[in-house]
Amino acid sequence: MRHIIGLDIGGANLKAAHSDGMCRSRAFPLWKSPEGLADELRSLVADWLPCKALAVSMTGELADCFTTKAEGVDRILKSVEEFAAGADVMVWQTSGEFVAPEVARECPLLTAAANWHLLATFLGRLAPTGGALLMDIGSTTTDIIPLQDGFPVPKGMTDGERLQSGELVYCGVRRTPLCALADTVSFCGQPMRLSAELFATTLDIYLLLNSIPEDPADLDTANGRPATREAAYDRVTRMLCCDRTEVSLDEAHQIAAELSARQVARIRSAVDDVLCRMPQRCEQVILSGSGCFLAEQIVAEHPVLRSATRTRLDELLSPDICEAACAFAAARLLEELY
Repeated sequence: MRHIIGLDIGGANLKAAHSDGMCRSRAFPLWKSPEGLADELRSLVADWLPCKALAVSMTGELADCFTTKAEGVDRILKSVEEFAAGADVMVWQTSGEFVAPEVARECPLLTAAANWHLLATFLGRLAPTGGALLMDIGSTTTDIIPLQDGFPVPKGMTDGERLQSGELVYCGVRRTPLCALADTVSFCGQPMRLSAELFATTLDIYLLLNSIPEDPADLDTANGRPATREAAYDRVTRMLCCDRTEVSLDEAHQIAAELSARQVARIRSAVDDVLCRMPQRCEQVILSGSGCFLAEQIVAEHPVLRSATRTRLDELLSPDICEAACAFAAARLLEELY
C-alpha cells in the first residue's frame, strides 16, 4: 500500500484525495466539535487505508474553537496523527515544502491557511512561462493568486496580509451570508434593506439561478432544510422579513441575480487590485473550486482576462477533483517525493 492520501482540513469542510484521482468532500463544522475531527477524517478515508503517507494542508486553525492559530495547528495535527495508523504525516507550508508535524508546529504561521499556496504551486505547472492568474472560488472564500513562470508570487502570505492585498476575498458560492454581500436590494421598484440575520446564504441565490444543482439530501443550509430551489426561495424571502406569500418567485429570482452581481463586483475589484501589481500582462487564467461557474463569468466579462487563455480544472480533470483541488494537489505533490 504505497498510495498517498491528500487532506485539506477546513473549518467547515473536509476534503480528501487519493493519489490516483479519487476525491471526496464532506461538510464538518469543526468549530462545533473539534474533538470529533479524528473520527470524521477516519470515516472519510476508511476504505483508502492503510496508506504510505498523509499529505496535509489546512485552514481550520482559524475556527473559533481555538484561541490561537498555533493551538489550532497543533490540535488539527494531533487529530491527523491519531488516525494515521503508522503512515507518514507531512504538512505543507507557505515556504513551499512539506515538513514533519513537529516542524509545522514550530512555525504555525507558515502552516496556517497554506492550502492556497499548495494549490498554486501544483497548478502553476499549467502556466510555465509568463504571467498567469489562479482564481479558486470555493464554498467560503475566493483566492486570487498571481503566478509568474509557473510559481506563485503573492504579495501576502498570511490570511490577514492576503485580505489586505486582495488575494483573498472572504466570500464563496455556498456559505457566505447574503447580508454580507449587500445592505439593500431592489424590491417593488424601491431599495429594500436586508435583515442582518443568517436567513440565507449564497448557496440559495445560486440554487435559484440554477448555477448549483439541487441536492435534497444536503441539509447544510441556513435553516437546515434541503438544498432545493423551493427551500432556497423561502430562505431568500426571509432576508426581506417576508415569506413566499409576499415575494413572488420571479422577485426572488431578481433579488438573487442582483446579489450575485454584487458578489461578482466584489471579486472583480480584488482581481483588478492583483492584476495591477503583476509585472507582466496576464496571459493565462486557471479556474478551480466549486465556484468555477462564477469565476468563468468574471473572466468572460473582464476587459483584460477575457482575452487570456482559460483553463477550467473541472473540465481538464473532473468536477470532483475541482471541488477538492487542494487535497488532490497535496496527494500529487507528496507522491513525487516518495
